[in-house]
Amino acid sequence: MSSVLRIAVNSNDHVQGDLSAEIVLVEYGDYQCPHCRNAYGIIKQIQKEFGERLAYIFRHFPVTESHFYARQAAIATEAAGLQDKYWDMHDMIYEHQEKLSTAGLVDFAKKIGLDMKRFKRDIKDENLELKVDNDFEGGARSGVNFTPTFFINGARFEGGAKDLQDYLLQKL
Repeated sequence: MSSVLRIAVNSNDHVQGDLSAEIVLVEYGDYQCPHCRNAYGIIKQIQKEFGERLAYIFRHFPVTESHFYARQAAIATEAAGLQDKYWDMHDMIYEHQEKLSTAGLVDFAKKIGLDMKRFKRDIKDENLELKVDNDFEGGARSGVNFTPTFFINGARFEGGAKDLQDYLLQKL
């Protein structure tokens, strides 16, 4: 039996596209996960192919047991979001995942033009840690146990990013 998204898409989510779109795609991902890095490029292709028919939401699911910088990277994207640069940081991390480190995150923040004084303060904000933790807990409640995990219109998709792309192209 497939699982469903237990936490509905809401105002705490970062969304690309219109939530009234035909396809609402939620990804639970980890910024240090190589499979999520591969999925990143495929998601970009899916977004291009489906345009306004797709809304994309990324939720944090840092697998800290095996990815030391994953949670820190998730918090950094949230801090960038406070300066309206969430997606810029999201893209920067995946496009330069091999440079992911504490120093790398600071470098990424500079490259996307963040106010560095504010960024360094914001990454210590407990509310951002809580946002990341809430995403993770929502994923766990929805049956997420690896990354990336995708949900299409609230139903879990059983397969990887390439399978997802093939499925969407065939079905829609």
